[in-house]
Amino acid sequence: MMNILVVADVESKVLWDYFDGSQKGQIDLIISCGDLDADYLSFLTTMYHCDVLYVHGNHDENYKINPPEGCICIDDQLINYQGIRILGLGGSMKYNGGTYQYTEAQMKLRYMRLWMQIQKYHGFDILVTHAPAKGIHDGEDLPHQGFQCFCSLMEKYEPAYFLHGHVHLNYGYQIPRVDKFRKTTIINGFEKYLFEYKTAGD
Repeated sequence: MMNILVVADVESKVLWDYFDGSQKGQIDLIISCGDLDADYLSFLTTMYHCDVLYVHGNHDENYKINPPEGCICIDDQLINYQGIRILGLGGSMKYNGGTYQYTEAQMKLRYMRLWMQIQKYHGFDILVTHAPAKGIHDGEDLPHQGFQCFCSLMEKYEPAYFLHGHVHLNYGYQIPRVDKFRKTTIINGFEKYLFEYKTAGD
């Protein structure tokens, strides 16, 4: 069993401002779905003594100058983390030409470039993105629309989890924190969400 903490969009005061060390040793891995202060992610990996994996959000252009120290970028990568295959595709729908913004065609091309790795690892267990999938937890406005190709990835490879951020739960959207798409559990990582990932030996 692995305890995975998902974070995105808003720095949690419980984890940062009011850190008391009570969760040390209870978190095995932290995954950031984007749009968080680089210093916040560096703090998390230092104080919680576990790895922080991250993808870029559409507001993370400052990472080019000040990347999160001690953290691991998994954007455009498929990594094997202690037996868990994790695919990272950050960014949002293109709406004003920002660095980490993509059209549907551009996002599809990004994952197609990883096709050989996906075949090598026989798929993946967790899909980590910033934006949601089309029609699942997304918004009607262009900046918050999801990507159809994420649905295609879930349909084809049936990962256990799809983790995303971008759509703030305090926006007023009537969306659940956790959802299901076929065999994949979808989690909106807004602020923070802790879940148990069952490994092969469990």
